[in-house]
Amino acid sequence: MAKRRVLAVPSSADLEKMEADFRREPAPVRPGVAPIAQVAAETAAVFDPRSADERAEAARDRAVASAFREARTKGLVMVELPIEEIEADALVRDRVVIDAEELEELKASIAKTGLRLPVEVFEQMPGAARPYGLLSGYRRLMAVRALWDLTHEPRYATIRAVVREPEAMGGAFAAMIEENEIRASLSQFERGRIAVIAAQQGAFANPEAAVDALFPVASKAKRSKIRSFALIFEELGDMLKFPDLLREKDGLRIAQALRDGAEARLRDGLAEADPADPAAELAALERILDELDSPPPDPRKGGRPKRAAGPAAETSAGFTVVAEQDARGWALRIGGRRKVDRGLMESLVREVSRLLEKP
Repeated sequence: MAKRRVLAVPSSADLEKMEADFRREPAPVRPGVAPIAQVAAETAAVFDPRSADERAEAARDRAVASAFREARTKGLVMVELPIEEIEADALVRDRVVIDAEELEELKASIAKTGLRLPVEVFEQMPGAARPYGLLSGYRRLMAVRALWDLTHEPRYATIRAVVREPEAMGGAFAAMIEENEIRASLSQFERGRIAVIAAQQGAFANPEAAVDALFPVASKAKRSKIRSFALIFEELGDMLKFPDLLREKDGLRIAQALRDGAEARLRDGLAEADPADPAAELAALERILDELDSPPPDPRKGGRPKRAAGPAAETSAGFTVVAEQDARGWALRIGGRRKVDRGLMESLVREVSRLLEKP
């Protein structure tokens, strides 16, 4: 007969001890077997319900999006921007004068064939009046705005643009100058002017450093000339009415006179002359420079008679005519951008003689 087993009922203390031991010891897990939740998560992560074609198309989309972001970062993507979102004067322009006739020709070309080249812009700091600042393409933007004001056609409400990211303000000035040097040659005064303004706005330490950075491929002699015109802008920029028409040789003479301390004499002379046209301004400058170049008269010697400037004019062909008076009478000085040869002078003498004949 089997022996009967006697079961003892555990006390409350025994039950508490067993429960504590149960909480301390984790349930045994067979090696290599993950919990069901982990297995389900891993399976869901690797499972793609899309077909092979759909997965290939998604991969192509990711590649295209990555290439687009990279191209936009490099400034290779053209966008359509509302013309009102572009601040044309975000940078001080390097061109002093925009030829009205050239602007009309550009407007006619855009109206006929559309805009062939995009403008270049950069994103402005938050809080600016407009989100984009114009880097290059000032004439194109002005032409499109003029066409919009004239016609209000939707095609002129926006303009094609490339968004650039200049590394610094110096890079923005350099990009603007590079475009105008290639597409529309700048005058020496315009080059000197933008170098001074770039330095004043903190893009460069001084005008000399600005010239070196903005015109890196120019020869040493050319950069020296640009620095001379930068000096003219600094000292006489507010006095000159037609600085963009200043010839190089005259500008170099003026710069040398400024270095010799003639700023006050030049400013007083220009204020006194108050020229109304380029020829009169040139005549006034030449007169002042001639006086500065002439040594002081020796009272022991008679010297040459003093000359008084008279009327001046400039022809459409590029000649300047300046009348001068001294003790011996009147004289006409012929000069300008065109070469004056003996044949021209003979013709002038004949014409003057004819005018002085009796009626």
